[in-house]
Amino acid sequence: MSNPTPEQLTDWDRRYVWHAFTQMAEYEPLIFERGDGCTLVDIHGRQYLDGVSSLWCNLHGHRHPVLDAAIRQQLEKVAHTTLLGASNSTTIKLAKRLVDLTPHPLNHVFFSDSGATAVEVALKMAFQYWRQCNPPRPEKNRFVALTGAYHGDTLGDVSVGGVEQYRRMFGPLLFDVLRVPAPDVSRLPPGVGAADAAAHCLKDVEDVLREHHRSLAAFVMEPLIQGAAGIVMQPDGYLCGVRELTRQYNCLMIADEVAVGMGRTGTLLACQQEHVVPDLLCLAKGLTGGYLPLAATLTSDAVYEAFLGPHSEGRTFFHGHTYGGNPLAAAVALATLDVLQQEKSLESLPSKTDRLGKHMERLAQHGHVRDARCRGLIGRVELVKDKRSDIPYDASLRMGAKVCRAALDYGVWLRPLGDVIVVMPPLVVSMDQLDRIMQTVARAIDRVTRDDARDC
Repeated sequence: MSNPTPEQLTDWDRRYVWHAFTQMAEYEPLIFERGDGCTLVDIHGRQYLDGVSSLWCNLHGHRHPVLDAAIRQQLEKVAHTTLLGASNSTTIKLAKRLVDLTPHPLNHVFFSDSGATAVEVALKMAFQYWRQCNPPRPEKNRFVALTGAYHGDTLGDVSVGGVEQYRRMFGPLLFDVLRVPAPDVSRLPPGVGAADAAAHCLKDVEDVLREHHRSLAAFVMEPLIQGAAGIVMQPDGYLCGVRELTRQYNCLMIADEVAVGMGRTGTLLACQQEHVVPDLLCLAKGLTGGYLPLAATLTSDAVYEAFLGPHSEGRTFFHGHTYGGNPLAAAVALATLDVLQQEKSLESLPSKTDRLGKHMERLAQHGHVRDARCRGLIGRVELVKDKRSDIPYDASLRMGAKVCRAALDYGVWLRPLGDVIVVMPPLVVSMDQLDRIMQTVARAIDRVTRDDARDC
C-alpha cells in the first residue's frame, strides 16, 4: 500500500475504525502520526502538548530513548511466548522487580494485558479464594464498591463499576454489588470539614460491612482518587480507614491502582501515602510507560496458597490471556521502572504539583468553575453554569467536550469526563509546558463560556 494522503487517512478513519467511547455519527478525526517528549504531531504537521498522557499511561514522554532501546533489545531475543505453563526470563525479572517495589506480603504477580483485565482477575481471585480457603467460606461471594466507580469494561468490572449509563445498557448481564457513597472532598455535607471528612465517610463503609460482612468477598476501590468517575478526590485518612475496616470485618481489599499508580499521585503507589497494604493490587496504564499493553495483579501469600493443590482438586486459577506477560511489554516495563529511578521522576514531582496547584487555585475563582484541584500530577477542573447557585450545565451541551475542542485550537490535547476537564500530563512535563497547558485550559473555558452566554 502506497503512503495514503491525510485526506485518505481521514476518510478511512471515519469509514473503518470504530473508536472506543465515541459516538461515530459525530466523530471528528484527530489522527496522530508521531510524538517526541510531551508533544504529539498530527498528520497535518500540527503539534499538540499531550495534556492527558495519551489516556493517562505515558509517563516518560513519547520516544524515550531508554524505552525504545529496551524494546529493540528484547526483539533480538523473542517477541512473545506464553505464560500458560511456560515462562520467559524478562517477565520473571519484572515479576521479581514488582514484588521488591510493592509492600510485603504482595509476593505473587498475575500478568494480563489491560487495567480492566487486572481488576477482573482480582475479582475472580477474591471470589475463588473464599471457596478454597481453610475453612472454605463459599457464602462470601458479594462485592462492595463506591458509587460512580469505574474499574473497566468487562462484565465483572462493569458490575462493580457505578457508571449508570453502562449499568443501564448491560444491566441484565451484571451481578449485584453493594454500594457506599463516593468520598468526595468537593461535595461534603454542611457542617463536615476537612478534619472530620474521612470519619464521616467511613461511617457508610462500616454500616455496610457490619451488616453484610458474612457474605462479602471484597471491597474494591481506587485509592485516593476515583479516576473515570470524574477525578473524585478522597479525604485524607479514608483509604487507611477502609483498610482497617476490611480487616476488622474479614473482607478482602482490592486496590485498583490502574490510573493512580506508577507515580501519578506523587508516590509509586497511591496506597503508600497512607501505609496501606491491600490483599490484591492492580496495575496497568503507566506500567509500561504507555508503550505496550501490560497489566499486573499482585496478591498475598495467603490468597495465593488457597489456589495450591493437586490438579485433581480443581484449585487452579483457570484464567489467562494469550498476551499476558508478553516479553516485549515486560522489557519496556522494566525500562520504565529504571527511568523512574534514574531520572528521579518522583523526586521532581513536588515542585510540579505545587505549580499545578497554584494554577488550580486561580482557576477555582472562575465564575464557571465549580471546583479545581490536584493531587500529584492528576488535576480536575469541574465546569458549572452558575457557580453561586451551583447549577450545572445541561449534559446535552457537552461543555467539557467543547472546552477540550477549543484547547486543540491552541495546541493542547485534553479529554473531558463529562463536564470535568482532566489534566494529567506525563511526569516529565516541564514547568513551561505545565504553564502552557493550564493557561490553555483557562483560555478555552473563557472562550466556550463566553460563546455559551452569547448564544443564550
